[in-house]
Amino acid sequence: MKRRVVVTGLGALTPLGNSVGESWDGAVTGKSGIGPITKFDSSSYKSRIAGEIKNFDPAQFVNKQEIRRYDNFILYAVASSEMAMADAKLTISPELSVRTGVIIGSAIGGLATIEEELRNVLSDTPRKISPFAVPAILANLASGHVSIRFGAKGPINCAVTACAAGTSAIGDAYKTIAHGDADIMITGGVEAAITKLAVGGFAAMRALSQRNDEPQKASRPFDKDRDGFVIGEGCGIIILEELSVALNRGAPIYAELAGYGCTSDAFHVAAPPPGHEGAARSMRIAIKDAGLNPEDIDYINAHGTSTPLNDLYETQAINFLFGEHAKKLMVSSTKSMTGHMLGATGGVEAIFAIKALQEGIIPPTINLDNPGEGCDLDYVPKVARHKAINTAMSNTFGFGGVNGVLLFKKYIG
Repeated sequence: MKRRVVVTGLGALTPLGNSVGESWDGAVTGKSGIGPITKFDSSSYKSRIAGEIKNFDPAQFVNKQEIRRYDNFILYAVASSEMAMADAKLTISPELSVRTGVIIGSAIGGLATIEEELRNVLSDTPRKISPFAVPAILANLASGHVSIRFGAKGPINCAVTACAAGTSAIGDAYKTIAHGDADIMITGGVEAAITKLAVGGFAAMRALSQRNDEPQKASRPFDKDRDGFVIGEGCGIIILEELSVALNRGAPIYAELAGYGCTSDAFHVAAPPPGHEGAARSMRIAIKDAGLNPEDIDYINAHGTSTPLNDLYETQAINFLFGEHAKKLMVSSTKSMTGHMLGATGGVEAIFAIKALQEGIIPPTINLDNPGEGCDLDYVPKVARHKAINTAMSNTFGFGGVNGVLLFKKYIG
């Protein structure tokens, strides 16, 4: 029998704020976290805007030596995990350590470090390459450093499923607990890829918005004038626990993670298929895993990237799966405010779905002035909606055709 899994702690760094509270307040007030790129000179780039983390001080979480040695994606993961652990009031004792694991997803890992060290290679000065370069690059080192910091000796892994990495990590962590291989998991997604290569590469694919003169209006999921996504960075970490473990230690319980669905489109490396059958299938699997029916779903935090194909085909998938109930669903894209945080997306948007359950507030889709053709759902345009809900779904889809869906519900003892 599948064990019940609950969420007991949250930690986040996003373009909207350097904590869950700041990020959630920004989301429900319709604040945009997008502005001109400051991490490098982007004047020659087609897309010159991003959702950057602002005023983050890593010295609050790590020492000066660690700041020099770690790539930003590791710093973000460590900081967000510290916040989540404190929020969960969790200290890992020796008895708990072997039953506590870590799975943190990242699409790219330490891309900024790769670019920095590559300059030494190209200038033929290999002796300048840092001995800490490789550990700063590897995507699994976010999980590794978090495991070391907290003494988590249970299952450790890293999901690298492009933009679905955070959701894949949380889904795998959920299964690890549900199937009895661990009792506690530190999990989520992280990304720090606002770099020359990432911005230039996505722009070359014609995937990024070029609304450079209006950065706060550039990310506009489901709007007829959407012209691509806005790259972002961030981290979202949640603490998952087996229900009896959480109850026995008196942990705060935010929600129950009741279902997870993962499928492949097997269609194209970057584009979703018309109708997005794979997305519909992953939503159906998550609903079945939770023991629910489609009409039980109240809210979907959509993948909603602000690209022409994704927004249309995700809408088609929702209409196909939910039928008449699709018109009763609330569907919003918080990427309209954060931009697309790549591998961090699943972690941060899971937190937004959990907060929507807890607070009874549905975050809006800002910049939705005129829905595009075929985009015919209730996208909670522009203004948050106060509405008590019992279930919240989080959709994330990634390059390679991966579709990941998490389903949270209100915890009832």
